[in-house]
Amino acid sequence: MEQLVGAHHHHHHHQSQHSLSPRTPRTPTRPHPLLQHPLSLSNRFRDHQIHHPPRILRFTPPFFLLLLVAVYLLASVTIFSAPTPSLRLRSSSPKPLLLPMPAPPAPRFFDLDSGRIRVRLTNVGAAVTSLLVPDKNGVLGDVVLGFDSLDPYLNGTSPYFGCIVGRVANRIKDGKFSLNGMQHNLSINNPPNTLHGGFKGFDKVIWEVAEHTKGDNPSITFKYYSKDGEEGYPGDISVTARYSLLPSTALKLDMEAVPLNKATPISLAQHTYWNLAGHNSGDVLAHSIQIWGSQITPVDQTSIPTGEFMPVHGTPFDFLTGSKIGSRIDQVPGGYDHNYVLDNSEVRLGLRHVAKVTDPLSSRVLDIWADAPGVQFYTGNFLEGVMGKGGAIYGKHSGFCLETQGFPNAVNQPNFPSIIVHPGEQYRHTMLFEFSTE
Repeated sequence: MEQLVGAHHHHHHHQSQHSLSPRTPRTPTRPHPLLQHPLSLSNRFRDHQIHHPPRILRFTPPFFLLLLVAVYLLASVTIFSAPTPSLRLRSSSPKPLLLPMPAPPAPRFFDLDSGRIRVRLTNVGAAVTSLLVPDKNGVLGDVVLGFDSLDPYLNGTSPYFGCIVGRVANRIKDGKFSLNGMQHNLSINNPPNTLHGGFKGFDKVIWEVAEHTKGDNPSITFKYYSKDGEEGYPGDISVTARYSLLPSTALKLDMEAVPLNKATPISLAQHTYWNLAGHNSGDVLAHSIQIWGSQITPVDQTSIPTGEFMPVHGTPFDFLTGSKIGSRIDQVPGGYDHNYVLDNSEVRLGLRHVAKVTDPLSSRVLDIWADAPGVQFYTGNFLEGVMGKGGAIYGKHSGFCLETQGFPNAVNQPNFPSIIVHPGEQYRHTMLFEFSTE
């Protein structure tokens, strides 16, 4: 599911005014006799020492007093001009003490290689940018759409290629929902709705790299801290996405999120566009697909579910037994972009068999397993002349997406499975992408 998006630019204007009021001049006072100039004291001493020798002691105390005053003033200047930490802390300066902020992570590529499957990822959107798997003759081919440069991922021109979308995947009607009696207004980046988290969803932020392991069981873990109010969503949440390569020529993705202080909707999705014949091989209409979902959630004119459940039997949405993607796509205005209710009884390691896709040219097969309640089947309907890797041009239907997810607009549909997660609870979503040939 894809939508051209814009970017928000926030301009912060900082103004500071400092007013210095001149000191009020003091009224001049007559000097104390003891603080008169030393020269006059020495003259008086000289004039009277012959005639009155005992009077010498009368003029000694002022001399020592002057010395004490001089020492005191010198010490005061030294102490109060010293840049001691304690004096800085007591300063009445309007500027608060700021601890140095850690530098944001740099955007870059990362590689995972198991010897059977090679994956390239980026911490921009925790995205898969390249995935090489063998065909029936053992020839490696890149089966995901993407870019050679990080620029499209960074500047918002990527149509959600390979990324993780959130805080809530898919659409929220009118960009609004109520939770605990409070209405929340979200960014409207897909008028009249919110799509994939807003203008700057999880796909457009730079994630931290918590770990990157090479060797026999390569993996990488991306981490992101989403703040309260981000794109209108309530509460701070900590998110992790761990990609790992398994011995069975499979890529596993474990997504987790923990709300730290407020209840909030959370529904993440992995948005890779697949083309099992190779990313630069044209459209995917000849791929055969089987989706284990006997119902879809039909949508209105703005792609928001009506709240109903529609059986797929006897409709162009029926892929229960497997058929070509393009066999009935002309009966679906615009192409497929629909949520299937997953109800396969075949479960392995807690994951339900979601779909199986086969490319007749390369004989590559992709099996997807997951523990989410739904999957968005999307056929790249909005792709048009996108310049991809190696100069490839991605046109309409150049890739397909199978985005396991919570149901679209679930936050406004009481009869859909809830996507609200409370503090003390943990959101978990696991996907398994298995590759083979037949």
